[in-house]
Parts: sequence; structure tokens; C-alpha cells
Amino acid sequence: MTQSTAAPGLPDPTDIDAAFARALSSRTVAPGAASPTAVPAPVAPAAADTTQAPAAGGYFSTLPVDYADVAELRHQASLKVSQASAADGTMSDADRRQHGIKVISETVSEWAIKYAAQGKPPLTVEQETILRRAVFDELFRAGRLQPLLDDPNVENILINGDRVRVDYSDRPSQMWEPIAPSDPELVRLINHIARMGGQGERALTPATPNLNMRLGDGSRLAASYMITPRPQVVIRRHRTRGQGLDDLVKLGSIDSTLAAFLKASVKARKNIVIVGSQGVGKTSLLRAMAREIPRTERVGTLESEYELYLHEDPDGPEVVAYEGRESNGERGPDGRMMGELTLSDLFPQLLRMSLRRIIVGEVRSKEVVPMLHAMNEGEGGSMCTLHARSAVLSIERLTTLCLEAGIGMSEQLALRLIAQAVDLVVFIRLVDETELVDSSGKPGRKHRFVSHVMEITGIGENGRPSHQMIFAPREQDGHREPRAVPQMMPSSTYLADIERVGFDRGLLMQPWGAWTGPLSTVVPV
Repeated sequence: MTQSTAAPGLPDPTDIDAAFARALSSRTVAPGAASPTAVPAPVAPAAADTTQAPAAGGYFSTLPVDYADVAELRHQASLKVSQASAADGTMSDADRRQHGIKVISETVSEWAIKYAAQGKPPLTVEQETILRRAVFDELFRAGRLQPLLDDPNVENILINGDRVRVDYSDRPSQMWEPIAPSDPELVRLINHIARMGGQGERALTPATPNLNMRLGDGSRLAASYMITPRPQVVIRRHRTRGQGLDDLVKLGSIDSTLAAFLKASVKARKNIVIVGSQGVGKTSLLRAMAREIPRTERVGTLESEYELYLHEDPDGPEVVAYEGRESNGERGPDGRMMGELTLSDLFPQLLRMSLRRIIVGEVRSKEVVPMLHAMNEGEGGSMCTLHARSAVLSIERLTTLCLEAGIGMSEQLALRLIAQAVDLVVFIRLVDETELVDSSGKPGRKHRFVSHVMEITGIGENGRPSHQMIFAPREQDGHREPRAVPQMMPSSTYLADIERVGFDRGLLMQPWGAWTGPLSTVVPV
């Protein structure tokens, strides 16, 4: 199940082409001007062949003109749209985009007539359509980044000046043509995207050489310049939104047994930490689990950039969503960055919002302490994600963050707080086989799955949290299952709580879970 990557309020690419066709067909031709060729109604594209890489640069690589011509057309169209917007103060963003489609269609058609009058080969219908799309993306979307954002198989976009590498979910990484003709143009594009995002004062400037923001499709963008030789940009895609735990079963991330256990754990108000390395799917799992929260409950979410988008989920609970804010690059008399609001700054206000649960998109700094206190003091049911290399090491990671919070907490107190606050740790593993091929020549892919589910059972020896693995990989009689399968019953208290909300303990007596076949990998895991 995938979501459209078009930003909210924007038509998807085929709708844009249809709108251009309508605008062009209804345009009045000036006396003496060449009549434009009618643009046929767009045909739904055929299913992509995921075994082949797209042409480097997407439709931009097929442009019949130089990028400088696209930039000039963007400038002309931008002036006309700005003038119309200034003349009509009631024009909304959607109105501006709709008007922009008409303006771009006319501007490109008039330019194409002059282009042909210079003795150059006239643009074909297809070429003019590509040019209109390119100008629209430059003005209202992400420019030459847009074809990558429209590709559902793109996972990461890594830009180092004019060197661009793209990571895919279904094939090896590939180099891509430059996103902009120069470093200043790349910075202009990034700041253009930031302005469209409407996230306060976020921009890439000498005063703020680091930029972190979300894109309209939920992706996360991080950029740096002036502190690096070339502009550095990383876009991490969230290719799916609106998925529940049953959808993750279909994708093979969990089986139905673990899905039932996690659903019951959420309903039983267990405090859950989801851990793993970068890009393994922690946010996707957290979002799916949060959709199990009853719709009548009031939940607070706290994120540096919105990625969960639970506040936009019609099937989710009632959500109060808080997002951090970056500074404007200046420091106040107290030495703090002016305008900056960190997650730890926002936490006290969030706690005043009459919430029954708190969800932190990612715990990475001193917000860990109020998060653990909220887990420990509230009704339970709070959740977060955390970077850690294993379920067991998540305890060490949480302890380290507590000690680094700067409030003088001792290691013993941190461990005690963790033991009292956290009920469950869910570890997600990534196996990347995109660089491998099997014996038949078929390329491998990325496998994301939960491999361990650990219950924290209280304070154990030497004051450390005691724990046990409820789900873990199993190897027996020459058969190995690397994905999470039942290992043991949870503690009596935990089991009673999840049975109270309808969980069947008999599911935990299936040694291989509900997997119907082995994990299909090129190399055994």
C-alpha cells in the first residue's frame, strides 16, 4: 500500500498534464500566431518495470532545451503569478497553483513559437508537455528533485554538490544527473522547497548553515552548506503512510501472531520503545501501532519534523501535534539560539494538553528524561523510537541519553527510571541485498522485519533493568527463522493485561509463529 507523493493541495503528475491540456486547448490564439498542436488527453502510465532503472534525471533528461531556458520560463511565469496574486488578495495557494497552470501553459506555448521562429526545430507535443511540467515543478514543486520524489521505489536521495546518488528499495544505488547547474542554484532550490513547506524561518543561509525539514510527502530533508565544501543534502523518504499493522503483515515485516501481540500491547497501555538503525522502518511501525489507539483517546505527538502525520490520519486517535522549530541563526543574551524550540522545550507545554498518551517521533537528546517521566507517571501507553543496534543495547542508549541531559542524573537513577517506565522494546532489522543477485540473475531487495521483542520486567541485579525476549529468531533441526517468532510467555502481569483486551495466549505457543514460508533472501540470514 503506497501513498501519493504529491504535496498536499497539489494534483498528481497525470492531473497536472490533464490541466495543462485543458488550459492549452482553451487558450485563444493571437492573430497571426501559429496554432498550437492539440495536446491529447493524458493516458494513465503503464506499470513501471522495477527491474530497470529509470533514465537518469527523469523527464528532465529528455528536455529539448537547456536548463537555463527552463529557469527563464520559471522566472517569467513567477512574475505573472505574483502579479495576479498581488492584484487578488483572496487568492489561496491552491488558486495560485491553478492560475500557475494556465500561465505556464501560455508562457511555454508563446516561447515555443518564438523558439521555432529562430530556425530551430519546432517542439513536438510531447516535448512541450515535458517543458511545461518542468517549469511547473520548478515553480511549485521540487524542480529536478520531483521525478525522484514521485518514484515510489526511491528510499534515499544523497546530494554532494553536483554528485547525486539514489538508493532504491528494489535495486542497487545509482548515480543521477545534477539536481542544479551550480551550487548556488542548488541552495536556491532547497530554500525554495523550504519556503513552500511553511515551516517557520527554516532556510539555508550563512547564519543558519544547517537545515532540517519535512517535505509535503512526509520525507525528511537535511542540508548543510558554508560549513561543508559543497552543499550536502540528504532526503530520506517515507514511501508509505496510512498503514496499519495488518498492512505490515502483508509486507512481511511482522506475522499475524506478532501483529496481534502488538495490537494488544497498545490497547493494554504498555509503554513501548521501537529501536533500530537508520532507515529500517521505525517510524512506519510506530505510526502503524499508533493507529491501534482508540479514536476516543487524546494523544500528543512530539517531533522535530512531522513524520508520523497522525494528526492528518482520519482513522487515528485525536491528536495534538507539536513540531520543533529551528532558530533564526542569532543568539540571545542568555546564549541560546533565538527562535529555537527543542523537543525538551515543548514537552512541558505538551503535558498541559490533557493527554492520555504521548508519542515522541524520535528520542535523540535530553527530551529522554521528560519522556521517561511521562511513561512512568501517566496512565501508560506512550511510545517513541530510538536509534540502537539491538534490543538489549537500547537500555544502554537510553541510559547514555539520560546522563547527557545535563541535569546531574546518576547512572543508577537513570537505570531505575528506565526499568520503571518502559514495558516493551521492539527491534527492527534491515537486510540489504540490493547489490546481490540470485542464481537465476534476479536482483535482491531490502528486507525489513522485526527480529526481537523484549519485555522489561522490572529492576534486576545491581539495579539494572531485568528483561526477557518474548519474540526472537529461532533455529532448530536445520531450520532457521531470522524474523521474530514466539520464545516465551511474558510476565504474568503483562500477560493478564493483554488477555484482558482480547489477546489469545495460545498464539504464543506456536514456535514458528504464523509465517507461511521462509524469508526469501539471496544469501541465508
